[in-house]
Amino acid sequence: MSNNILIVDDDREIAKLAEIYLRNEGYHVLQAQDGLEALHIIERVPINLIILDIMMPNMDGLELCKHIRINNQVPILMLSAKVQDMDKIMGLMTGADDYMVKPFNPLELVARVRALLRRSNYSPLGMDKDVIRINSLEIDKKSHKVTANEKEIKLTSIEFDILYLLIKNQGTVYSSEEIFERVWKEDSMGSNKTVMVHIKNIRDKIDLAIPGETIIQTVWGVGYKVEKSH
Repeated sequence: MSNNILIVDDDREIAKLAEIYLRNEGYHVLQAQDGLEALHIIERVPINLIILDIMMPNMDGLELCKHIRINNQVPILMLSAKVQDMDKIMGLMTGADDYMVKPFNPLELVARVRALLRRSNYSPLGMDKDVIRINSLEIDKKSHKVTANEKEIKLTSIEFDILYLLIKNQGTVYSSEEIFERVWKEDSMGSNKTVMVHIKNIRDKIDLAIPGETIIQTVWGVGYKVEKSH
């Protein structure tokens, strides 16, 4: 069965261009013109990935992303004409997994969609342990779930892979560039802010579940690590 991809964009020409390339790759594509229409589709159809514009009528992309992330960890790729770093940071902090700027290369879009779908189905990091525990936290490779005191912490697929990388290699410090290259499987040019935002999102979610328990530590000027458990 092919993956269902939902394109949410009020620019019909851009949405149609993306749809043509994605259909050529065998994906089943649905379209919505705004956030409210997208929500109706998500309620009725199982969606495997969402391509989401930011500037739309009725409900913009940021609000839609927040709404989806309440109880759904479907991969989200934001596609926007906004090019400033802060726009990208806001998109990632809201819960997007990736961010592309318009105008875009359709072949790059297809490649990013393929990578996000691959990460959402399994962890690509080659870990050997199915379940790893550290302090109150438990991370399960097979189910792609993170729990704290038996309560699930809902992470996106990229957040999961970052946390898994650090926890599996406790005591090892990874720079932002190394994290990006291992998780995204791409060159790390300009990746510092992207990794920083995802790390912040992970920390915020963990802190809500287990307040005051530091899992990911910052090694200033170097990168991030998870301290070895005893």
